[in-house]
Amino acid sequence: MGKEKLSFKDIHHSPTKTTLWWFFLVATCIKVLLVPSYHSTDFEVHRNWLALTHSLPLSQWYFDETSPWTLDYPPFFAYFERFLSFFAHLIDPQIVHLEEGLNYSSNKVVYFQRVTVILSDLSLLYGVYRLTRNLDSRKQKLIWSLVIWSPMLFIVDHMHFQYNGFLLGILLISLSYLEEGRDVLGGFFFAVLLCFKHLFAVAAPVYFVYLLRHYCWGGMVRGFSRLLIMGGVVAAVFISAFGPFFHLGQIQEVIRRLFPFGRGLCHAYWAPNVWVFYIMSDKGLAFIFRKLGFNIQTPEASFTAGLVGDSSPFSVLPQITPLMTFIMVLLALSPCLFKAWKNPRPQMISRWVAYAYTCGFLFGWHVHEKASLHFVIPLATVAAQTPEDARHYFLLSIVSCYSIFPLLFEAQEYPIKVLLLLLHSILMCSGFSAQFYDGIETRVPTAHPKKKVDQFGTEGNSSGAVKKGGFVVGWVERIYLVGLVVVEIWGQFLHPLLLGDKLAFAPLMLISIYCAFGIMYSWIWQLITIVKSP
Repeated sequence: MGKEKLSFKDIHHSPTKTTLWWFFLVATCIKVLLVPSYHSTDFEVHRNWLALTHSLPLSQWYFDETSPWTLDYPPFFAYFERFLSFFAHLIDPQIVHLEEGLNYSSNKVVYFQRVTVILSDLSLLYGVYRLTRNLDSRKQKLIWSLVIWSPMLFIVDHMHFQYNGFLLGILLISLSYLEEGRDVLGGFFFAVLLCFKHLFAVAAPVYFVYLLRHYCWGGMVRGFSRLLIMGGVVAAVFISAFGPFFHLGQIQEVIRRLFPFGRGLCHAYWAPNVWVFYIMSDKGLAFIFRKLGFNIQTPEASFTAGLVGDSSPFSVLPQITPLMTFIMVLLALSPCLFKAWKNPRPQMISRWVAYAYTCGFLFGWHVHEKASLHFVIPLATVAAQTPEDARHYFLLSIVSCYSIFPLLFEAQEYPIKVLLLLLHSILMCSGFSAQFYDGIETRVPTAHPKKKVDQFGTEGNSSGAVKKGGFVVGWVERIYLVGLVVVEIWGQFLHPLLLGDKLAFAPLMLISIYCAFGIMYSWIWQLITIVKSP
């Protein structure tokens, strides 16, 4: 790929780039309409971070406990909050007042913080542009619609409130440089990302193996010099982020804040991962053993009560520790790492990174359901490669979006989240049909007469990529998606009607368990695809 230098100004200079701005403008209009909607405690978390970074010296940022929502993101994000706090102070000084600002929720603070998320999404715009700039127009628009109009980002960032679009934009920028073969810049932006949010470190083993093999390998002198260059760039990023706190002798406190392992294995609302099955197995075995007369104690911190504690409260099965989850993630990642070492292809890096985040989501410690964005957004850039990728993404994006529905639990937001998911599903069907199933075949010259190679480097039969008709998923996937509707009808309507307030946590359990099957299916599909790749 070319090595042209890009800036936001460049995006204005062609009809295609103008179209991208229209995509962003439509998304912005939707985000503005969502400004008055529900926001979670994360809204107060970030307001408090504005206040403490503005009101306190840097030496107290990771020690302050004025609010229960203490700073637990890496220093670059703290610097980002410090930057935003200057503008917040100009708009309303109470926003950044450490004590008087607690739980402050005037229209000024709501509008200000909502606007900062919208503007920070320019990072996502630039990232998706860089990653797709060399694709044909149809693929570009398909990927733009999947990323910029992602219902998950609307729900998590612009209603629930977070800055995932901003951070995922940095990830896409990093991936775009790696796909171009510009490994130093790819590694640089990934290091920057880690210093904004450390939870993205799940993909660090993939980056390490890929960059070591693709960039550093090849002769003692060349390899060592390149290793020094890459190591120096990454070290410079981390020194600029953590250096001041290391100088103050506070690095241990910073690390303690970043990794609060005492929060327990699962979040209060279970992310749909493998631990859902482990929890349910433990409860099923405990029930059976009690019926058989065994004295099985019920843990104080019960998962079904929606509580988390300092341990993993299992009755029968072995307790899970953070080290166990770390080992499981690495084991799940090992086939991908082997592929990255054996054949470090730039065209596969986005797929490998998405798989890494899927492994972290499924097997990690205290995973939040929102973390599914870490693999759903990168996989959107893969979905346009083959019909099989499209069908996989169709299922995964619907399941992942539905799994975060409980984040918006107030009645007035219910039609919004349902409408966003329905429109996204229709949009995917239309886009994938136009890409793969409109009866028009795009032939790409190759050295092999019986195969075609797309712009991502994947091969397929020259006559089987496109066929007439609309986008259709398999019957198994259709049955599963119908099951999602049944789960929603039960939890939203039938459970309150038939059981009232009894078993209040059961609808959330059902959503987690059912969605976990979908995420597990996606993980297995990704694993098989990676293992079978050249």
